[in-house]
Amino acid sequence: MSYVTENPRGGCVLAGINSVLAAINHVCPILHSGPGCCMQTTAAEQGNSGHKHACFVSGVSLPSSNMLEKEVVFGGVNKLRTTIQGAIEVIDADAYFVLTGCTAGIIGDDIASVTDEFTAKGHKVFAIDTPGFAGDSLLGYETVWNTFLDNVIQPPRESVKAERSRPLVNIFGIVPYHDPYWSGTLEEIDRILSRLGIDVNTFFTKHQGIDVIEHSSEADLNIIINPWLFNGPAKKFEKKFGVPSIRFPFVPVGATDTSRFVREVAAALKLDTALVDKVIAEEEDYVYSYLAQSIGQLSWKRFAVSGDASSAIGLTRYLANDYSFSPILVVITETIYRPEDKECIIQNISQLEYASAPKVVFASDQWEINQTILNEPEDISLLVGSTNEKEIGLEKQIQFLNATFPLNDRLVFNRTYAGYRGSLTFTEDLYDNL
Repeated sequence: MSYVTENPRGGCVLAGINSVLAAINHVCPILHSGPGCCMQTTAAEQGNSGHKHACFVSGVSLPSSNMLEKEVVFGGVNKLRTTIQGAIEVIDADAYFVLTGCTAGIIGDDIASVTDEFTAKGHKVFAIDTPGFAGDSLLGYETVWNTFLDNVIQPPRESVKAERSRPLVNIFGIVPYHDPYWSGTLEEIDRILSRLGIDVNTFFTKHQGIDVIEHSSEADLNIIINPWLFNGPAKKFEKKFGVPSIRFPFVPVGATDTSRFVREVAAALKLDTALVDKVIAEEEDYVYSYLAQSIGQLSWKRFAVSGDASSAIGLTRYLANDYSFSPILVVITETIYRPEDKECIIQNISQLEYASAPKVVFASDQWEINQTILNEPEDISLLVGSTNEKEIGLEKQIQFLNATFPLNDRLVFNRTYAGYRGSLTFTEDLYDNL
């Protein structure tokens, strides 16, 4: 029996691939698809992410073969060949990636044979042959990195590693555009780790481009900030290039969990304990000196959170552990398949320092999410969720904060709720929405 999901969060795998590539400096996606895929895949992710779009090539500006009936009947590789050639002539990118839509996937066009022709001529043109119907946008994130691992990332330059005086880490799990605050979150994580004497590959900030990806095998550690994403690529990274990984199972928000994050990274890299303690003390003092000024200003709340697992865990733990609110309900809006992933999510939401565990519900259908929030028998006075839950907050006549994806009624540049300083922004936003 078929099942229709109301208001799915994000798009198909093609939308995820498109958005990840769009966030990399001077990289050009080329779509081998029907004429609507450029706009629709961009709208599904970037259009719901605080109105921040790719600044190199994006949306309807993307090169596309625009497959029609002729290509469906006779094949579209010839049209793809001219599309790639035109993109190379018009768009001065450092690398080009050919993506397949559902049409190309159904008829089985061999796009790799076409990209190989351009590679043989010295152009960096790569194929990502995963049609849109293969999965959702989060699969697109993993698909991009599997392609990088197979075709783009080079073996480490041992002489460069030997000359380096600071440890280097790669950050994974913060998905561009699917997390509206991805830029600010990566900047805050980069800021904190840099204070510890660590160089950071974020891949999507600091104008980092394909050259950084090519040499990411030289990192000392991969840090995955997500409870379940990136399992396969992490194993491939370690097997192929010997780079180990640690997983921090949610976006840290506030002093308590950010300090925990810092200590776990420091332990994995065997950093100087005195330096780590000094940085944590200074960062915590910075946060608490501001929070002390707002004591008593915001009344105690019984709250619910609706959002992707990584954000929902981090926001719940901050409000409960650092701000002493009472968590009542957490709705995880991603489709989680593996039982061990659900266990990890529930564990991190339930093991709180200063509050009883909230009810945890996994629901990706908007009607089901709405009913879960509306029919919650316990009183809720604060709802933290996405634009999709705004109407429910109004219906229940409670305070609502738009803080998770999709987010389409505010502009977001480098705003974040993550880390030490991001938690202050989050608290300010709670006050702004009384």
